[in-house]
Amino acid sequence: MLKFASISLLALATATPAFAEAIDGEPGDDIVVTASGIEQSRDEVGQAITIIDADTIGRRQAVDVVDLLATTPGVRFSRSGSIGSVASLSLRGAETTQTLVLIDGVKVNDPSGIGDGYDFGHLLTGNISRIEVLRGSNSVVHGSQAIGGVVSLMTATPAEGFAANASADYGYSDSLTAKADVSGTAGAISGGIGGVYFRTDGISSAAVGTEKDGYKNIAGNARLKVVFSDALSLDLRGYYINADLDYDSFFGTPADSADAAKLDQYIGYAGLNLGLFDDNFTSRAAVTWMRNERDYYFVRGTAPDYGYSGTNLRFEYQGVVTPARQAKLIFGYEHERPDYDFFGFGSTDSQRANIDSVYALGIVQPFTGLSLTGGVRHDDHSQFGGATTLGANANYSPNDGATNFRLSYGEGFKAPSLYQLYDAFSGNAALRPERSKSYDIGIDQNLADGRALISLTAFLRNTVDQINYDNATFTYGNIDRTRAKGIEATLALRPVDALNVTASYSYIDARDRSGRPAFDSKRLPRRAAHAVSLSADYDWSFGLSTGATLTMVGDSFDDAANAVPLDGYALAGIRASFPVGSNFEITGRVDNLFGADYATVSGYGTYGRAAYGGVRARF
Repeated sequence: MLKFASISLLALATATPAFAEAIDGEPGDDIVVTASGIEQSRDEVGQAITIIDADTIGRRQAVDVVDLLATTPGVRFSRSGSIGSVASLSLRGAETTQTLVLIDGVKVNDPSGIGDGYDFGHLLTGNISRIEVLRGSNSVVHGSQAIGGVVSLMTATPAEGFAANASADYGYSDSLTAKADVSGTAGAISGGIGGVYFRTDGISSAAVGTEKDGYKNIAGNARLKVVFSDALSLDLRGYYINADLDYDSFFGTPADSADAAKLDQYIGYAGLNLGLFDDNFTSRAAVTWMRNERDYYFVRGTAPDYGYSGTNLRFEYQGVVTPARQAKLIFGYEHERPDYDFFGFGSTDSQRANIDSVYALGIVQPFTGLSLTGGVRHDDHSQFGGATTLGANANYSPNDGATNFRLSYGEGFKAPSLYQLYDAFSGNAALRPERSKSYDIGIDQNLADGRALISLTAFLRNTVDQINYDNATFTYGNIDRTRAKGIEATLALRPVDALNVTASYSYIDARDRSGRPAFDSKRLPRRAAHAVSLSADYDWSFGLSTGATLTMVGDSFDDAANAVPLDGYALAGIRASFPVGSNFEITGRVDNLFGADYATVSGYGTYGRAAYGGVRARF
């Protein structure tokens, strides 16, 4: 059954190409990057992609990225308690470890995690200006983990001239957010730097607990671009997160405890871009680095009881050849070296791997309105050997973009994690990569001179050799097969310039196909079949902006045996903002307007009704 739950004000639950606005220096909503690794018009892409732009992020007033993504079609999320606690994302019913996550082009999935997943719990919105969510397998471009899809997050590109922004808001449970950034361009050099501070007393992560679990997060980002000539430029990017979390013990039933965790995450990118022959041949060579350090304490103030560190060093080369206006060839080579270290409980462990990859992708437009894309990739892993993946998609518009028919086929793979391969107690060095095949068919229809957009997509994905813990051998094995199918629909309306209305619905039937009697044909855990989101935003003539959202998520199960149910819930939200002069704005929102009681993970608490207010400045 559905129960009313949380509320956060948002203007657009899902950004759409008809209505989202471009920000200076950033790609507009008619341009996407995640489909092929280069900027492309949406009319060239046959895959399902949602864009959440800077305008939408600002209007939503959300603190963490999960709240932005939760209303995107095909996305299901779970969080283990207070903000900052472990938050996981599933795309189209895939495992949460089968989502590839990029920040400013850097792969940030954690090599020290059991399944190389990414914890969204520490990722706040303050530094983020654009998000692209690609749904469907796409390992040809992105390699390992892109089985469910790709979430690509980007910080803002430097402004022309000089720009500065600052904001602060305060509210429920002594929660404070403060952020600021400056950027500018002077001749051949452009750059920017930003920082965010967040703290809260939080809530009890354990649903039965009474002790609040506090959280602090400091995040910073920086960019520098140097243009040496019309052909040559240098890009430098950095991102850092420091987090400190109180949490409740997850050994057994969640209950109040003195446990604490600390995180340091470092992300770096250095790339050279070269364009030759009037940019008909472009090259990008880059080194990326990510390091996650996690320490866990049974009692705060003591030495850490156990901890993990994961590092991923990558070298990337990408070339793009444009022999004619209607054709592009994209090719590349990547070398990746993930490693992890563990200490605790009287032992230590360190493991390494090397992955070398080559890929090629062709994009052709044989006649006006039709774009065809196809490619192949081969990855060679130092442990399990090779994996080859294929992908192809098409986009056809018979009427200059008013109607787009989309069709795509994608293969995905996920390399076994270092933990699954080498752990002294449960590792299995004979593991094979997980493999998937994904099919999409969709249509986008613009109506009423662009004031309405209807989008509909049907999908199917089969995954084999999925890795799971084998209770018979007490090791990890390739024992699972899963299938996910469903539909995604979006309706966006702008009946007048001041009003935006967006509705989205997704149905996901994600089931176990392993043949094991206890699990076969059961729904995969924490994947609700139905989710609906309705959002409206209105800009009044005297400057006030108001918005509201209602999101409904259906029933699901917390476990693979479907023995622990999770009731469905409805999330409603309101927000408002009002300009004061030309440089300032007052904001406010209320979350969980109806004070609903719900859960996304059994035994863990969620926020009740909460109000927040703040101010923004822009120069």
